Amino acid sequence: MLRLLKVSGNSLSPGYQEGDFVVIVKIPLFLHPYHHGDVIVFHHPHYGRLIKRIKVIDIAQGAVYVAGDHPESLDSRQLGPISLNALEGKVIWHIKKPRT
Repeated sequence: MLRLLKVSGNSLSPGYQEGDFVVIVKIPLFLHPYHHGDVIVFHHPHYGRLIKRIKVIDIAQGAVYVAGDHPESLDSRQLGPISLNALEGKVIWHIKKPRT
């Protein structure tokens, strides 16, 4: 299943900017596993939908640890481990808004 989402915030800046779009896909883990460095979208109970980069995968715990590219973005130190069940999908296409 593919979804088109608009990026808001600066968590992954400068690579992903406010107003860019991403296409995400939710593929069963056994068909296409997540990897270190993948950009993912997930739902957090306190912060809502977030986009981050995977830093650590803990299959035994069924969780990933994430961080943003921007130095001031939230990461798993504040968010805690992210359950694999909370993942909405993996970014497969990044559409940059025109820069002026």
